[in-house]
Amino acid sequence: MIAELAGVLLPVFALAGIGFGWRKSGVPFEREFVMRLVLNVGGPCLIVDSLSSLELPLASVGNMAIAGVALFLATLAACFAVLKLARMPVRTFLPALAIGNTGNLGLSVCFFAFGEEGLGLAVAVFVANSIGQFTLTPILLSGGSPWRTLVTTPVIYGAAIGATLLVGGYALPEWIASTVELLGNLMIPLMLIALGHTLAGLKVKRLPFAALWGFVRLVVGFAVALGVVAALGLEGTARGVLILQGAMPAAVFSYLFAARYDRAPDDVAGIVLLSTIFSMVTLPFVVAWVLGAGG
Repeated sequence: MIAELAGVLLPVFALAGIGFGWRKSGVPFEREFVMRLVLNVGGPCLIVDSLSSLELPLASVGNMAIAGVALFLATLAACFAVLKLARMPVRTFLPALAIGNTGNLGLSVCFFAFGEEGLGLAVAVFVANSIGQFTLTPILLSGGSPWRTLVTTPVIYGAAIGATLLVGGYALPEWIASTVELLGNLMIPLMLIALGHTLAGLKVKRLPFAALWGFVRLVVGFAVALGVVAALGLEGTARGVLILQGAMPAAVFSYLFAARYDRAPDDVAGIVLLSTIFSMVTLPFVVAWVLGAGG
């Protein structure tokens, strides 16, 4: 089990560590370019490749997408209640608490834990989470329309193309499929390196606050995921993937949105950073548990 666990998490931590060390070394790193490459090229291609080549019954993928939506909505409701009870500004902190890092970390961990099947199912959760994130966050933080943000998010179009290929049983021409696969393979390593680089630049100004709410993010996300898998009767790899995606720390995009709209960016940065640090301790136990339970 130790070797299996190391095979899942060490590549993730190693790649994030490269990005972290890169930032601390002061060597130039074009993060904006890397993020654009990930969001506009690698992400959509990974989604198209994962969905179009997924060797699972269509119903299984559909059920996972439904589970992803249920996870997002249930986590949203639980975090809303927690913030209300704590008398915290809901509009400011709900995205940081409710939206997990199902992309940078979630896809990577699920891939190393469950292989191509796990990645394909994790993509369904990631897409549901991304649509929710790019719809909800602009509404909460700016009060404006989310549609411009949503329609300019390429992963949405990648999901639509991948779903069309999957549902219709279509196959891309071999040269296009090979190109899409090659470009999609960029996403996981680049995401992890960019994650580490971003985390190295975050600063915690209120450590007790960040520690408390970073821990709350992990606990609520994991608890809600357990409730969703029980309610939907998920088993096997689907169960493991949803639990892992629910147990992810706060999404880096929550900080980027908070900084863009000037909504307590320092506090949100602290939640993102501390929840990610805590996840380095909690994830080994979660991964060991889902693998030990047969996924």
